[in-house]
Amino acid sequence: MTKVPKTNRGPAAGPANRAALIAAARAVFDERGIDAPLSAVAKLAGVGQGSLYRHFPDRISLAVAVFEENLVEIEALAARPGSTLRDLVDLITYQAEAAAAFIDTIALSRADARVSQFDSRLRAVLASKWAEAEKTGEVAPGITADDLMLAVGMVAAAIGRAPRDRRHEIAERAWALLTPGLGRMNSATP
Repeated sequence: MTKVPKTNRGPAAGPANRAALIAAARAVFDERGIDAPLSAVAKLAGVGQGSLYRHFPDRISLAVAVFEENLVEIEALAARPGSTLRDLVDLITYQAEAAAAFIDTIALSRADARVSQFDSRLRAVLASKWAEAEKTGEVAPGITADDLMLAVGMVAAAIGRAPRDRRHEIAERAWALLTPGLGRMNSATP
């Protein structure tokens, strides 16, 4: 049987390649962290490294594309009537369990304008819900939304170092230690 060579679909393949790269990066970053070789992303996506770099000239560009979906989901939850600070913390924790690289990216590359907008957006969402929680006494006096961001970063760091199958357990333990200092926040454990 004669092997049929792959045909180059040219620019028409662009959107499909981009989507494949984002999906592959999400999987690779989850398994190997944000510093995983980009060649592993291209290989998993089934595209060449040239295609990867045409879409994403550097690691941060790729990370921003991958994690934009996470932040949109957080913002949508915050905008939903009746959502609480605990709901946001739970979602952020769930996302960090699935892709610990999301919080790592914000923490490690905050000086990059593309990443600092993630940090700003996440802080704004948490601050708005924090203000609501302050009015109802759900958060400890003297604690701020910045303290919550610090706690989120601490939990994400703990999760990021854990084996995939232990992330949820470690997240629960970390929040159990941190939540008393932050306040009730609906007193549910994430």
